[in-house]
Amino acid sequence: MYTQRVSDAAQMVHSDVWNRLQAPHRNRVDKLQGRIPKGQESPFGDFPADYVRPSPRMQLTSLGSLGASIVRTPRVTETETPRATLKKGSGVGGALSSRSPRKEIPIPAPPKAGAFTKRTIAGSEFRRSYDRGDLPIQITHCGTANKISWKVDIEKLDYHHYLPIFFDGIREKEDPYRFLSLEGTHNMLEKGGSKTLPVVPQLIIPIKTALNTRDPEVIAVTLKVLQKLVLSGEMIGEALVPYYRQLLPVFNLFKNSAKNLGDSMDYGQRKRMNLGELIDETLEIFEVHGGEDAFINIKYMIP
Repeated sequence: MYTQRVSDAAQMVHSDVWNRLQAPHRNRVDKLQGRIPKGQESPFGDFPADYVRPSPRMQLTSLGSLGASIVRTPRVTETETPRATLKKGSGVGGALSSRSPRKEIPIPAPPKAGAFTKRTIAGSEFRRSYDRGDLPIQITHCGTANKISWKVDIEKLDYHHYLPIFFDGIREKEDPYRFLSLEGTHNMLEKGGSKTLPVVPQLIIPIKTALNTRDPEVIAVTLKVLQKLVLSGEMIGEALVPYYRQLLPVFNLFKNSAKNLGDSMDYGQRKRMNLGELIDETLEIFEVHGGEDAFINIKYMIP
């Protein structure tokens, strides 16, 4: 397996800088379309629905402080009143029958199945915990790549509480949530030892939620984390076998998503973002470390 000096989380931060040069407004478009969850409006949560947000003009004229006392009242239009009169030509009575040939109504095309469409990514528990300051981590800014500084020894952490929270954050696409959750997950799996195996049933729902986003970037991150999870301790691969029916359907969907470049070279293979190759590597690790029942369960879900 390919070994890299720069971690996956730091590598994605570097790629974000490059992508921001090519498509500066990509994250803004994803957030408007709902693919990236929006942040809170204040450290204490969102404002009430009847609160009027102060405009820049109100802030310049020192009226922003009055925004909390302004209540938005619904405007009643003429069409909502019970005695509203109809306008000319809007009624249905008095129309004559026409002898002109009937126009054929065009039959709409069948809708797309949308199997590969990106799903909406909801806010994770990791995001909420980090915003409240419940996680014992902080970012250490280094010269080439950032790292995580743990305020508590990882061996002393309660894996039943913290590891599912970090796994729930691997579907994030914004920093610092993505960097902290991904780097923290790798650090906890490296030093977890025997603490990781009892927590495996609690990790299935976060992993399934990340895979069901159908986002290639999130799926690639999740596949790398699954590989690290299986290799982090004994019997973990066998503990995942009963949950293949929750995890492998997305594998079957994206197993052919490989790049066909012909005789040219892919200079980005060090990033390991090719879904087809990552799925093959992950299934091979599942088969090797999953025991005698792993192969037949894999073939049942992925023929």
